[in-house]
Amino acid sequence: MIETADERTAPYQTEFLTWPTLPPQVPLRMWAMPFREFGPPEVLREEELPTPEPGPGEVLVRVAAVSVNRLLDLAARAGTHPYAHFRLPHVLGAEHAGTIAAVGRDVTGISVGAHVGVNQVLNPVDDEFVRAGRADLSPHLQILGVHRPGAYAEYCVVPAANVTVVPEGVDPAQATALAGSGAVSAHQFLQVGGVHPGMNVIVPGATSGLGSTAALLARHRGANVIVTSRDPSKRARLRELGFEHVLDAVDDSFAAQARDAFGGRGADIIVDNLGAAEVFAHELDALHPGGTIVSSGAFLGERLELNMLRLYSQGYRIVGVRTATPESVRALWDDVATGFRTVVDRAFPLRDAPAAHRYVEASANVGRVVLAPSAR
Repeated sequence: MIETADERTAPYQTEFLTWPTLPPQVPLRMWAMPFREFGPPEVLREEELPTPEPGPGEVLVRVAAVSVNRLLDLAARAGTHPYAHFRLPHVLGAEHAGTIAAVGRDVTGISVGAHVGVNQVLNPVDDEFVRAGRADLSPHLQILGVHRPGAYAEYCVVPAANVTVVPEGVDPAQATALAGSGAVSAHQFLQVGGVHPGMNVIVPGATSGLGSTAALLARHRGANVIVTSRDPSKRARLRELGFEHVLDAVDDSFAAQARDAFGGRGADIIVDNLGAAEVFAHELDALHPGGTIVSSGAFLGERLELNMLRLYSQGYRIVGVRTATPESVRALWDDVATGFRTVVDRAFPLRDAPAAHRYVEASANVGRVVLAPSAR
């Protein structure tokens, strides 16, 4: 019941993607979707590769689901990733979930057969940024699937420190979306933005994997949330997800509508993962004095005009968040334990990775899109 390249009209249903069982022995070879040159989605081609072996402090995960990420996957495959330098061929795949298939030497506290979510941030060495709780800014930071082979494969080796045993009732697609976007959102809100119940939060572009998770986490934490999309059909989908205030951020009356929805007050925090000039201009109009704009991803990457007089006179903050931190990963799974969940748009078998990339490139999704390496 996982969608193929020709079946993409029905909504994704998580119960059809299950945790993979383990074979009697780890196979010597596995199926993967590496790319050997930069280019369009079709450069992703299924191949048989040697199954990696876990070293000291590492575990081998049989991958159940892996996220399709706009920056870490699509930009990397196209050769436009701003800070990645690959040795081709390369296997993509950052945040993922699966079953522990083997453990390396010196690994304790995790057993073969455990169902885990895998965070993509490879813990950097201890430095000033790590000690300050901003490990995402460390120059030593590395990302799974960017700086080392990732999870577009049946098996993936990761540091044991990067896995979290998922609570009962969390399926692998949820675990995948939560492990990445959830942890980044927790950093945006809990460490940088300081979201607490009753705060006013706006999430523009709330239909992306990261945007939808950020909006849902803000709501879970008791904030008053406004979400936006330029697409009327996507705004309808956001209403189906239970959001009462769904607006178009490029509408000239956006700021007035937002303040009206918040009872006459502006936003305390705006999470902007778009980087769109016409959206940013309206965001400042909707921000309460002393408010914060948090940006992570900003995949449109447009140059934005900023009135510095207004910035300092209104006490605004604009903060960049590169990715998750160890602290935000722990905070995220605490939220999951209290019932937090995100939205998964649909799943594709791993061999249909090119179709999944085209789908995300077209911004057709509402929520996270995942690949299922165990589906053959």
